[in-house]
Amino acid sequence: MPTLRELSDLGQAVWLDYIRRSFVVGGELQQWIDRGVRGVTANPTILEKAIDGSSDYDEHLARLAREGKSADQIYEALALEDIGSAADLLRPVYDQFGDGFVSLEVSPSLAHDTQGTIVSAQHLFAALSRPNVFIKVPATEEGFPAIEELIRQGINVNVTLIFSLAQYEASAEAYLRGLERRIEEGKSISHLASVASFFVSRVDTAVDKALEGIGNRDLQGRIAVANAKLAYARFKEICSGPRWEKLARKGGKVQRPLWASTGTKNPNYSDTLYVDELIGPHTVNTLPPATLEAFLDHGKVALTVGSELGRARSEIDLLAKLGIDLNQVTEQLTVDGVALFAKSFDTLMASIAEKSEKLRSSAQA
Repeated sequence: MPTLRELSDLGQAVWLDYIRRSFVVGGELQQWIDRGVRGVTANPTILEKAIDGSSDYDEHLARLAREGKSADQIYEALALEDIGSAADLLRPVYDQFGDGFVSLEVSPSLAHDTQGTIVSAQHLFAALSRPNVFIKVPATEEGFPAIEELIRQGINVNVTLIFSLAQYEASAEAYLRGLERRIEEGKSISHLASVASFFVSRVDTAVDKALEGIGNRDLQGRIAVANAKLAYARFKEICSGPRWEKLARKGGKVQRPLWASTGTKNPNYSDTLYVDELIGPHTVNTLPPATLEAFLDHGKVALTVGSELGRARSEIDLLAKLGIDLNQVTEQLTVDGVALFAKSFDTLMASIAEKSEKLRSSAQA
């Protein structure tokens, strides 16, 4: 059976794509850390399921409601406590390995608001006041200048909702420019970190549907991995030239590719497909608990993310020849991803507002 130590030996960190109050305070997260988990990611959908889908937060929420806090204020207090507590548990990992990060996303409503994103990220990073925290910013046209500015300011950024090679390159450019601007100002970059969260399984879900429509089965379940492998090849190029070497001499850290959305959605595919095929140095894979359990039961440990690049390129080329525009697919996935997170966030805020009003009414009765 594979272990997380084996993945670590190959240069890959495993993070959990999950958070919930009882998971953090009840000792389960610490157990995973003891087994080798090196980080945690959260997003609006995960937080909605945690806060709205459990009773873990009821007592804290009730107290905040009695204090007259708004739904926005209540959400922030609940999220900050969970993220802060998880970061504290992971702090020894940060101190020993330079990892141990926990991510919190700016509001999805800010996905197309550069200045709003910057202000929100500044606030959240300052409120958490921990070095092992990432603020998640989506890979939108408006998000990239915010990412650059946040890096310049010394704020760790997890660039999320990356589906395409073009988005990845823009993410890397924003990170590099942020570091360069910071150096120009005479400031240190040695403490800064960033990851580029490249979403995987959703690409296959969308492309497979298009392939099915034209009767092609050969490429089904292949494009998401091929797309990620080409992004990793580009990562290696970016981190090997003179521009990067100059930053590295100043203490710059690589912006690690992070494989997200790695739970297999198609039951006909291996439940560890997006782990087995994307293992390599300087990478992170953030896994839902069920996928992590599956990998530890029957996953395959080998250096794979840098292999079969020729095949990956030919598969992407063939997709275009079949009339399927991968750029168009990934652009729509970004739009859909922002909308999905916004819907989850709006649902959560409405639930918090409803619970708060009920609690206030019962307190006045």
